[in-house]
Amino acid sequence: MRILITGGAGFLGSHLAESLVGLGHHVISMDNLSTGKIENIAHLMGNELFAFVKYNVCDYVHVEGRLDAVMHFASPASPQDYLDMPIATMKVGGLGTHKALGLAKEKGARFLLASTSEVYGDPLVNPQSEAYWGNVNPISPRGVYDEAKRFAEAMTMAYHRYHGMDTRIVRIFNTFGPRMRPNDGRVVSNFIVQAIQGKPLTVYGDGMQTRSFCYVDDIVRGIVALLLVESDKTPEQRTDRKSFFTKQEADQASSVHDPVNLGNPRELTVLEIAKQILQLTGSSSQITYHPLPADDPKVRRPDIARAKLALEWEPRVELEDALVKTIHYFRKVMAGC
Repeated sequence: MRILITGGAGFLGSHLAESLVGLGHHVISMDNLSTGKIENIAHLMGNELFAFVKYNVCDYVHVEGRLDAVMHFASPASPQDYLDMPIATMKVGGLGTHKALGLAKEKGARFLLASTSEVYGDPLVNPQSEAYWGNVNPISPRGVYDEAKRFAEAMTMAYHRYHGMDTRIVRIFNTFGPRMRPNDGRVVSNFIVQAIQGKPLTVYGDGMQTRSFCYVDDIVRGIVALLLVESDKTPEQRTDRKSFFTKQEADQASSVHDPVNLGNPRELTVLEIAKQILQLTGSSSQITYHPLPADDPKVRRPDIARAKLALEWEPRVELEDALVKTIHYFRKVMAGC
């Protein structure tokens, strides 16, 4: 396949590009480098299956030649980024999604939208399934990200229904791993950097709010599976397993055009993850408590039944092993290696 990835120099986009190139696909990475970094894709430069274009997807997008898939991953994705760039976040979720969908329509290409667990807001149900409509405050500071992604999902489904386009939507839960920026403001990267530097770990509220952390390799494997699965097959046809699918299970798997949660259903409190990182780094840092930001979700845990049935996907990498790999990465980055 020949695939365009917007946001292809970002944390997740670069891992996705690397995986698809490794599978023999031709990848065009498009990124304006507002939060992405050339260093994330430097090892792919010179590969005949990879090309990079510095460009803002909110402008008119044109790519020469055929495209088999457009994967829209461009967006600030950490709270610090979308709070610093609220209008840019709304624009890439709205205008950027529109431009990317238009390109996919022009090329007759499959379209995959990177959405987020943030569409569930501060959820009133736990775990969160794709059928849950969410509890989002549209005018809160973090609403710029939540609503941008909700709008992007609505537009994607409108193109699917009105134009008959082959679209997919992945709702990504908390993801971590190498190539995260040390100062991106996410929970795992914050804690690791603070622990390595011997600084106090910043916990907001009482630390009892929960998150579900998934290693980047597992998330990328699920995204690739969602991209490549054929839409004209039933859940029974998509699996090599001999297990019998009940009608309820088949209905739950639903169409690949419907949103699919990807994340780790293992739920931890923020305080638990902070203590685990302190133990794994051997740090003597203390934990300090700060006021909880507005509309910070109290719980976050994905229901991944649909991903299991439709994609035969679930996380494989143990949290502790993933944290060790990520800590090793940050030690190298902070040592200037």
